[in-house]
Amino acid sequence: MKFWNIDTEKRFFIEALKNFASPEQLFYNLTDGYFAYVPKGKSSEGQTLQSRNSLIGQYTEKWSKDFFQPIAKKLGLFAVNSVVCPELGLTTQSDADLAFCTTNETLQKAENIKLLFEIKMSIVNNYQYDNGQVNYIGDYKTHKGNPSILRSDSMLKAIGKSINIRVSGPESRKIPIVILGNTPITKNYLKKVDFLKKSGIIQGFISIYPNPTNEFIKNTSEQGFQTFEQYQELSNFIINLVNSDMNFFSSMLPKRKLGQIITVSAKENDDISKAEKFLSLISE
Repeated sequence: MKFWNIDTEKRFFIEALKNFASPEQLFYNLTDGYFAYVPKGKSSEGQTLQSRNSLIGQYTEKWSKDFFQPIAKKLGLFAVNSVVCPELGLTTQSDADLAFCTTNETLQKAENIKLLFEIKMSIVNNYQYDNGQVNYIGDYKTHKGNPSILRSDSMLKAIGKSINIRVSGPESRKIPIVILGNTPITKNYLKKVDFLKKSGIIQGFISIYPNPTNEFIKNTSEQGFQTFEQYQELSNFIINLVNSDMNFFSSMLPKRKLGQIITVSAKENDDISKAEKFLSLISE
């Protein structure tokens, strides 16, 4: 499977122009040409490009489904876009961009969902559209845009949605959540992504664009953010998440109460029973 790359982005523009979009819907129409992003050193000439957002959103969700389908198949699961599950707070207005499920349906029961993806991908590089051709002109450091998870608002929306799923009820405790991007993160989120992973709210922020530029944050110290370059490595990561039988727990208890829970749990016969007793008591 090919990771996200320049050809993937060119294909989006070419297919969109051929089938359903005008250049003005996809590019900034500047004095000296059509550009995917406003190049650094140039003015936006008062333009804001919003029409491309929904189009690239649909494209990246479908692309991600195809990209992850072989991993889902290995697990005996289906990769499904736009999953709705009221038990998890996933509605038609705020569905799951992609999920691994036991059935190939958009309306799902929580027990059938084994992995959730929140997709925050976009066009990363800059391109110029000229005389029917889409030409690469520079990476994300050459333009004024903040694509994918380089955008603070994208990160905050992804975190907020993940928390909403986590607090939706007991059904959400066993489902891993992954934020999928195609850029690095900013330095501002180095500690945050590791904390979110260690706390169990989100199981990882990942990028599937191996080489977006020359120097960038590839991984964080605790692997809260990872950039994948090999499909087998990515496959191992995803399969391990699904098969780990994890349980999310979060509480704020007095030390005395916590000590009592630990003491009671320790009386169980084996590690699994101890864990189950602990999770049961801490959620009462």
